[in-house]
Amino acid sequence: MEELAHAKVNLFLQVLRRREDGFHEIETLIAPITLHDSLIIERADRLEFHCDEPSLAGDDNLVVRAARAFFAETNREQRVRLTLRKRIPHGAGLGGGSSDAAATLRGLNRFFDARLSNELLSSLAARLGSDVPFFLNETAATCSRRGEIVMPAPLSESLSLLLLKPEFGVRTAWAYSRWQATRKLTSTIYQPQKIAGITLSNDLEHPVFEKFVFLAQMKSWLRQQPEVGAALMSGSGSAILAVLRPNALGDSLASRAKNELDPNLWAQVCETI
Repeated sequence: MEELAHAKVNLFLQVLRRREDGFHEIETLIAPITLHDSLIIERADRLEFHCDEPSLAGDDNLVVRAARAFFAETNREQRVRLTLRKRIPHGAGLGGGSSDAAATLRGLNRFFDARLSNELLSSLAARLGSDVPFFLNETAATCSRRGEIVMPAPLSESLSLLLLKPEFGVRTAWAYSRWQATRKLTSTIYQPQKIAGITLSNDLEHPVFEKFVFLAQMKSWLRQQPEVGAALMSGSGSAILAVLRPNALGDSLASRAKNELDPNLWAQVCETI
């Protein structure tokens, strides 16, 4: 059986405060996108995990942790082979690892007809990561507290996107550790943008852009292009998303970005779901 693990973009991200448990209280609007990883589930004599990116194939992968959580909850023997095919880049702020974990819980629940409730799956997901519960349901949603409180909020229309990512990634924990609640965001590059009835902004841009200046340059360049209605860093980065205007050619814009910014940019044209 194949289970798709869709990436996400944060269209709005506000950091409210640092919690006593070390996490941060947030409010965010997240949308799944057509870019996805694929998880193949097959019967086997024991729990096996394979990945086409060898560096991600260890037992600490969220897919393995999610599978063990599922089998512990259902008291079933761990007889399954999980093969992960990656397309979502690591360290991009696109939620690849969390989506893989949610796909594992969803897929195993269907594969073994375990009939775990959505509430129980959400509880298992929240133990794996703050944004894993979001990925259980493939619809846009507002997420609060650590991100584990998920309220569906379907978009009024699908957004066409171009995603750009440099060769480096940004660690989520690092980005949040640099956030300061009293920081004044005065530059125009941080000002909210409105498109399709959505106000786009991201409180993590300021600490990330201070260190990774090239990301600020990417966003500024995108906002100057005629095909782009708005541009924003997704999550903690390092991917920058551009909301494309109607009939804009995303592939052409991606080629121009590589020519003018960095020939090694990863680029992906996709849509919100």
